[in-house]
Amino acid sequence: MSAFDYGMEAGLFSSKTLAKRSRSYQNSVQFRRFAQAAEAIRYAVEDMPPAMLGSCSLEVAEATYSGAAIRGLYESAEFPLPRRVDSKK
Repeated sequence: MSAFDYGMEAGLFSSKTLAKRSRSYQNSVQFRRFAQAAEAIRYAVEDMPPAMLGSCSLEVAEATYSGAAIRGLYESAEFPLPRRVDSKK
């Protein structure tokens, strides 16, 4: 497996289910672009609610990574950015 390039541009998709007044549910998909994949990974792990990580999708070049893979990239010794001590598990 080749090394992951944390410096590449990345897109982060996340979805959440919102309750509407009619008691039906609607999926809301959000997209954010990041100059570096490392920034997107840190945002997904440290800034988003922990329950949402499983519904996240990170796109870097032509590869896609889901929740557990995003967490793995964050926990890797190769992760280039400082981590918060209190990052959500």
